[in-house]
Amino acid sequence: MADLPVQIAGIGMKNPVLVASGTFGYGAEYRPVFDVSRLGALVTKGLTLKPCAGNPAPRLWETPAGLLNAIGLQNPGVDVFISDILPVMRSYGVPVIANIAGFTGEEFVALAERLDGSGVDGLELNISCPNVKAGGMALGADPCLAASVVAAVVRATSLPVIVKLTPNVTDIAGLAREVVAAGAAALSLINTLLGLAIDVDAGKPALGNVTGGLSGPAIRPVAVRAVWQVAQSVDVPIIGMGGICTGRDALEFILAGASAVAVGSALFHDPLAAVKVIKELERYCERKEIGDWRSLIGAAWKRGNSLAGEVR
Repeated sequence: MADLPVQIAGIGMKNPVLVASGTFGYGAEYRPVFDVSRLGALVTKGLTLKPCAGNPAPRLWETPAGLLNAIGLQNPGVDVFISDILPVMRSYGVPVIANIAGFTGEEFVALAERLDGSGVDGLELNISCPNVKAGGMALGADPCLAASVVAAVVRATSLPVIVKLTPNVTDIAGLAREVVAAGAAALSLINTLLGLAIDVDAGKPALGNVTGGLSGPAIRPVAVRAVWQVAQSVDVPIIGMGGICTGRDALEFILAGASAVAVGSALFHDPLAAVKVIKELERYCERKEIGDWRSLIGAAWKRGNSLAGEVR
């Protein structure tokens, strides 16, 4: 099989396929199903300073070609993660990226300081969650505020900082430029789209939180467009996500400019989805006789720019 190594923000990965935060637990749930060490990296559920119970039920609602979720960052808190969960995650032999979610800028900094030296390989700043009433998307949609939080976290840690961006903005490329200027070493995009479903039998919103984040194949064209725009605006690696179910889906993101991809909602109906994506990428590179798969990153627009130059 073809080799697919990549580095994201200085984190070495054997392949460019990660699992999206909140869709894979902490890995233990999938260990009986497949060899977790096959993955490029693990991304944790969103971590907060203190234990968080999350939003009221119902928290999930299936939609055509997608899933609405309003989990609300349920997690045991960063201290329990470091003492009880992280050692197990480290045993899988793949990089561990901690997704952190603060309700204020100060909480993001405190989380970064607490995780510095803990054994995680990087931080993913969740400044884009649409399912919390403070912080989250409200913070991540304001470029100046987002940049100030990123800068503060970068000062507080020696770990590489990856920033997860919300699609619920009018100018995602401008937002990306601001957080990269503030010190982001890589970007994850996109987080879920804000949505709402009505249970017509009950005559009320289907989710206990009223609104939720839409993920799954329905949002893939939006996510690919965002990666395309951002990749041409900043010079840092991008982790693309949003409705990836197959290797061909992953290749859309890579050709648009992503240096890695994350599989999320697909894992709920096919626990082997991420492994299948890896295998399909390997077979694609073999079939096309591609020596270095990284030549595919951004190839769709780089080729277009090259052709435009020839025309001139």
